[in-house]
Amino acid sequence: MPEPSYFAHPTAVIDDGCRIGAGSKIWHFCHLSAGAELGEGCNLGQNVFVADGVTLGCNVKVQNNVSLYSGVECHDDVFIGPSAVFTNVLNPRAAVVRKHEYQPTVLSRGVSIGANATIVCGVRLGEYAFVGAGSVVTKDVAPYALVYGNPARPRGWMSAHGHQLTFNETGQATCPESGEHYQLINGQVARRAAPV
Repeated sequence: MPEPSYFAHPTAVIDDGCRIGAGSKIWHFCHLSAGAELGEGCNLGQNVFVADGVTLGCNVKVQNNVSLYSGVECHDDVFIGPSAVFTNVLNPRAAVVRKHEYQPTVLSRGVSIGANATIVCGVRLGEYAFVGAGSVVTKDVAPYALVYGNPARPRGWMSAHGHQLTFNETGQATCPESGEHYQLINGQVARRAAPV
């Protein structure tokens, strides 16, 4: 039998049927359900649970003590901080079966979730959105938006490299690390070509 193309700590439980991309690392006490799918280069910290139907793109980093329940979809380059919480039913009751009511939660490319944040199901986080530690997200988050608080509210904008952007009077900003340029128009941010 060939060696797997990924690393899994001996204490990890990997159910038959899950798919794991090359170069991924699965650390102590993780559990991957049969229907879980991980792209290449993912890193799951200690005590991470990935349920049936959860998909992680490439280079997704999930820190310790996170449970990703059915309905969660993470695109490439997503970062999920330690002890972040996800839900998949809006009105759970122990005595009422609601498996057919799971709400999808989509984390677009490059999203970062801070430690101990809660993401209530049924929301979409746009590309490179940034959720502050301890926040409770109850609504969709725009691409590049910085949100925090309970409930999380828009507080500014972040670059793809994770720096808060300061826009000038013409709605232009530059990331101090990457030098990439951004434009703010009608409450939406997008990367743009360098000014001429």
